[in-house]
Amino acid sequence: MTTFVDRVELHVAAGNGGHGCASVHREKFKPLGGPDGGNGGRGGDVVLVVDQSVTTLLDYHHSPHRKATNGKPGEGGNRSGKDGQDLILPVPDGTVVLDGAGNVLADLVGHGTSYVAAQGGRGGLGNAALSSARRKAPGFALLGVPGDLQDIVLELKTVADVALVGYPSAGKSSLISVLSAAKPKIADYPFTTLVPNLGVVTAGSTVYTVADVPGLIPGASQGRGLGLEFLRHVERCSVLVHVLDTATLESDRDPLSDLDIIEEELRSYGGLDDRPRIVVLNKVDVPDGKDLAEMVRPDLQARGYRVFEVSAVAHIGLKELSFALADLVGQARAAKPLEEATRIVIRPKAVDDTGFTVVREDDGMFRVRGEKPERWVRQTDFSNDEAVGYLADRLNRLGVEEELMKAGARGGDGVAIGPEENAVVFDWEPSVMAGAEMLGRRGEDHRFEAPRPAAQRRRDRQAERDEADQAYEGFDPFD
Repeated sequence: MTTFVDRVELHVAAGNGGHGCASVHREKFKPLGGPDGGNGGRGGDVVLVVDQSVTTLLDYHHSPHRKATNGKPGEGGNRSGKDGQDLILPVPDGTVVLDGAGNVLADLVGHGTSYVAAQGGRGGLGNAALSSARRKAPGFALLGVPGDLQDIVLELKTVADVALVGYPSAGKSSLISVLSAAKPKIADYPFTTLVPNLGVVTAGSTVYTVADVPGLIPGASQGRGLGLEFLRHVERCSVLVHVLDTATLESDRDPLSDLDIIEEELRSYGGLDDRPRIVVLNKVDVPDGKDLAEMVRPDLQARGYRVFEVSAVAHIGLKELSFALADLVGQARAAKPLEEATRIVIRPKAVDDTGFTVVREDDGMFRVRGEKPERWVRQTDFSNDEAVGYLADRLNRLGVEEELMKAGARGGDGVAIGPEENAVVFDWEPSVMAGAEMLGRRGEDHRFEAPRPAAQRRRDRQAERDEADQAYEGFDPFD
């Protein structure tokens, strides 16, 4: 059963915004008390947050579909809908977020670091928020905006100072078990270690972490064996330690050839040439191992490597090795630039930036793309003529009609707002009120200009009485 997962594909969906409410205040003797529809609530975000207690992506491997809650719709009486709850997804320290094309979206390092993977949709405005001096009682409200849908990839890159690399059964797990308090599985067969192991080492006043990277064999950088799955865990390490087996039972292997092969795999993977190297000749407690270590040591030193002869079983040479690693880790930390506080950068838009584009396509269709026009279209209830007229007003004020004319659009031409797979298409007519003319001129409400029904009925009854009185005048019952 899988217990360690360091790469998953995650499908996240933010919450949808709640719809606004179209409501009119009703009270005795106030047949038109004014609009009182509340706004819809905001949809919840999907947020990735680094949690030090999480060490694997296993939970997301078993349940890759995650969704935040939707915002509640607004209600009458100026009651706004409740915002959707954000969905917090804890991830291990060192998680890299990528899109489907492999582009890095975020590199999450450090406890509490967060990234919004999917943005919740904004709630629609109720008719109370849409009212103005010209539009006193809108008979419509805006719909909520759908939340983002994202397919992302999470990759875990172990955050450690030192990486132990080498052939399977070279003694990496044994070495990390005696240098730290880690308790990895240890056996005498290849590929015993199937997941990276982490251990914390204290050498004097320096505390650093050591990672055991399993599965490196010839061809690992091209996907052979398990090496490609775990080479990414080497990327964040400051120091690389080659653990070479001096007591191997395989006749075609020796420490120098093992070193050359592992170095070639690291070089093929790329990005690790600047890391300092240390060579550890392990298993020198075995007589043949001690002899072989003494034979290859001059060659390794001639290549510029610092060489340490150790035995994880007999606890030989461990103290010198741990202090040497602490010294290299200290140098790497000192050379690392100081982290500056996050600066808020404000990038105002250019004055001439309209925020949308109008492009004429090959089939003669004019396509409008932009954050505002596309959002406004999604918020419009096309079954309500007044809402459609309000959309036409907004697009006209934004300058869409003017840009369509500049692009060569004529009355009756097809116009699409939005991407090809989800667009609103209509036949464009310049300066047309898009159906709102049935309600009167744009921005006006004929309901306030019409007499109230009760008053009209009183006037009608009075007119009938007046007419009867006029008919009665001059009438002589004795004629």
